[in-house]
Amino acid sequence: MTLEEMGKRAKAAARELASAGNRKEKALLHAGEALWNRREVLLAANVLDVQAGKEQGMSQALLDRLALTEDRIRDMAKAVEDVAKAADPVGKVLSGGVLPNGLKIQKVAVPLGVIGIIYEARPNVTSDAAALCLKAGNAGLSADCVQLVEDTSRQSAQELMALTDYLDVLIPRGGAGLIRSVKENARVPVIETGVGNCHVYVDASAQVAMAADIVYNAKTSRPSVCNAMETLLIHQDIAEKALPAIKARLDEKQVELRGCERAQAILPGIKAAEEADWETEYLDYILAVRVVDSLDQALEHIARYSTGHSECIVTENYANAQRFLNEVDSAAVYVNASTRFTDGGQFGLGAEIGISTQKLHARGPMGLEQLTSYKFLIEGCGQVR
Repeated sequence: MTLEEMGKRAKAAARELASAGNRKEKALLHAGEALWNRREVLLAANVLDVQAGKEQGMSQALLDRLALTEDRIRDMAKAVEDVAKAADPVGKVLSGGVLPNGLKIQKVAVPLGVIGIIYEARPNVTSDAAALCLKAGNAGLSADCVQLVEDTSRQSAQELMALTDYLDVLIPRGGAGLIRSVKENARVPVIETGVGNCHVYVDASAQVAMAADIVYNAKTSRPSVCNAMETLLIHQDIAEKALPAIKARLDEKQVELRGCERAQAILPGIKAAEEADWETEYLDYILAVRVVDSLDQALEHIARYSTGHSECIVTENYANAQRFLNEVDSAAVYVNASTRFTDGGQFGLGAEIGISTQKLHARGPMGLEQLTSYKFLIEGCGQVR
């Protein structure tokens, strides 16, 4: 089937889904059950995928994203079921009233339309995206409501990016290269997601033990994901005390540190950081480290190098915490907590379609509500203008 034919079918299915009601919940509950019941088939297929990835030289970070376990399939199935049971965002009245001329007007949530997803390496994206788009009314309950483009060639991707007659929005999920390619080449509107050059700034007043715990978690709990930290900024007044303690924790996972000259002076033997290190999303056990003179310098560094994903300040200074919250222009900004919490499930949204690092149409973890638009419904009794 050609992409154009798939687009036509999806467009027709979307009209059905807009009024599908509780049939969406029933379908998704069956889908979650089927995922779990077919786990042995999925695991066997995933072994072949991982082996192929190794043969192709795939990085350890991508292999980690690609790999399935029984626990990960259980989480996938639960995410689908959670979406099924979530409140339906479609048809929700966002605002309304009666105008002075008697017109009754309502602003009502509606599906975005037909959504295309281009992604790499993470099997759970298949189930998460399908469940969220279906629940939000973006794809009918016919067999055409969720379609897989099996041709993964560059040409096929380029055709998908140009499918303006049928796709309402395109969401890329993957590494910086994929997202940049989609952003630069797509004619379909794009919601940019995922690239996470995330920072943790340890302020002068920080509790050293807390800082070490946060940095350790943000860097090592799962370094291959976009909410893992990539750069540590630390105030000069606490650096000599805190850096050795932080390094001791990171050494447990053999994290490679790449530091500025002042960081190297405190931690002899670590590698020298180059300019590229400040802007790199490693997705690996590598961390850039810079000693800064002040909160202002930390804010300037983040403004220059951040991708707008997640940033954290570790501090006991209320005024500095508030400045950080107000002045850092990222989708998620933390005080004294790991950046690893930037996740739809952790934020109470259930499954997510991605983490938007832009400001239109949505920002941060994108759940059901972020997959809707709205329209105005107006009822009159003969009014004319």
